Amino acid sequence: MIDYTTEPLHKIKAGDKELSSFITSHDNNIDEITVQSFGEEWERFNDFSSEELESIGNEYFDIVSDEHISAQSNVLDVGCGSGRWTKFISSKVKFVEAIDPSSAVIQAAKMNDKVNNVRVTQASVENIPFGDNSFDFVFSLGVLHHIPDTQSAMNACVRKLKPGGYFLVYLYYNLDNRGFLFRFLFQLANGLRSFISKMPAKLKAVVCDIIATLIYFPFAKFALAIKKIAPKSYAKIPLSYYHDKSFYVMRNDSLDRFGTPLEQRFTKEQIHQMMINAGLVNIQFSDNAPFGMP
Repeated sequence: MIDYTTEPLHKIKAGDKELSSFITSHDNNIDEITVQSFGEEWERFNDFSSEELESIGNEYFDIVSDEHISAQSNVLDVGCGSGRWTKFISSKVKFVEAIDPSSAVIQAAKMNDKVNNVRVTQASVENIPFGDNSFDFVFSLGVLHHIPDTQSAMNACVRKLKPGGYFLVYLYYNLDNRGFLFRFLFQLANGLRSFISKMPAKLKAVVCDIIATLIYFPFAKFALAIKKIAPKSYAKIPLSYYHDKSFYVMRNDSLDRFGTPLEQRFTKEQIHQMMINAGLVNIQFSDNAPFGMP
């Protein structure tokens, strides 16, 4: 366990546990509405099966090997949300510190309640309460593109790495490797997001469930059918990533996709440059969905 560099500002109850909170009003690199939205999302979606966590976790961590983590690794999960990736990686490392600025830390603590090498802390990426050069491995999956200044947030993550440590990040890409039709459909979806994300939480959840039912599920099953007869072609179908995912995951990702107020997307070149700017070297991109880079 890595010691905090400052005293917590207050405590949060999570079941029979108390979590330390370092949230401050002086953090400029945060979108409060988006943070609140994610707190609501993870309160709604926090019950993933062990099989699904393992399956999807292997996809997100596909380029992480024994070279990057070991039983001696101290790990930092930045933007842990429900704590699912914290739980996934906990059995492979020495210790995981999971931080998130939202109320989702309560769900993360509950999900990892019986995991002895995990601590959950409420903190933002610009106010990480640990010294620089503290962790062997830092990861942030699907988070930094929801922060106003993604480059600054990435810099903050990388500063917590020990020399020679590794950083894994998943950012929304700008569909620069897709055709015109795919990008056009995305623009339509993005227009819907700007409208749906402003709805009250309960209505937003209902609308996103409808989208999962009428769009995600049919496209996913169509892709699954195509995969059986044309294995090399199914990936070109929109939402084909979900062909082997549960409806629960589709509902969660629908809310994540259409219910989030702040979202940014980057080209591969932009992501590569941000990582260089953060001081990273030997950068590797995953060739598989959902894509990643350490």
